[in-house]
Amino acid sequence: MRYRDRAQLMPNPTAKRLAELMDNKQSNLCVSLDVTTSAEFLDIAAKVGPEICLLKTHIDTLEDFNDDFVLELLRLSGEHRFLVFEDRKFSDIGNTVRLQYEKGIHHIADWADITNAFITPGPAVIAGLKEIGLPRHRGLLLIAELSSAGSLATGDYTNTAYQWGNDNADFVIGYIGKGNQQIPESMLTITPGVNLDSTGDNLGQQYQTPAEAIAGGTDIIIVGRGVYTADDPASAAKLYRQAAWSAYQDRERLN
Repeated sequence: MRYRDRAQLMPNPTAKRLAELMDNKQSNLCVSLDVTTSAEFLDIAAKVGPEICLLKTHIDTLEDFNDDFVLELLRLSGEHRFLVFEDRKFSDIGNTVRLQYEKGIHHIADWADITNAFITPGPAVIAGLKEIGLPRHRGLLLIAELSSAGSLATGDYTNTAYQWGNDNADFVIGYIGKGNQQIPESMLTITPGVNLDSTGDNLGQQYQTPAEAIAGGTDIIIVGRGVYTADDPASAAKLYRQAAWSAYQDRERLN
């Protein structure tokens, strides 16, 4: 099914908005900006914004985080029509993740459309985040698989993530992973570790191309260093967007 048709099956408003945005903008690209200053982050975000459906943050890597940064990030997301995904990877008991999501210096639930979590603490990690995020119409991604070598997120862990996600489809909008037939059309799969020029790094990252990721069943590719370290991030983002969207069109024609 096409993104616009799948949007009608999604009970979570953030998931529906994202799928419709992807179809209208013809983008299934998420850019991850793993930089350490607000100025660099916002500069690159402004350049890549027209090409992306989703911008991924690691907010605790910013050395100068403040409320002005959040206001400018939200302004850019409105101007360029992308959603914000804070890659927090929550992994603790329900009460702790609830506090981490809502409180502290980052107040993630106030500005991040989407966040994510491991299921290792048990289903209470979903319940704790859901208590804060659902009233705000936020969405949660469960980490089903990782792109790093030797990851333990496989087998029973992965299958349980799918089961718990389906059981909480009002809040869980999909999975971080590679995609497979167990995932219903109402859920999104988002795949990290995508790069056109590299097969990995010296810290265990394993890359695949946009075409490989989309053909494998993912909906959105995450690209980090392939964009933000490029001499021209805007052109790099455009190249990745075109490659991923073309692969999506090829997949839909084959189906």
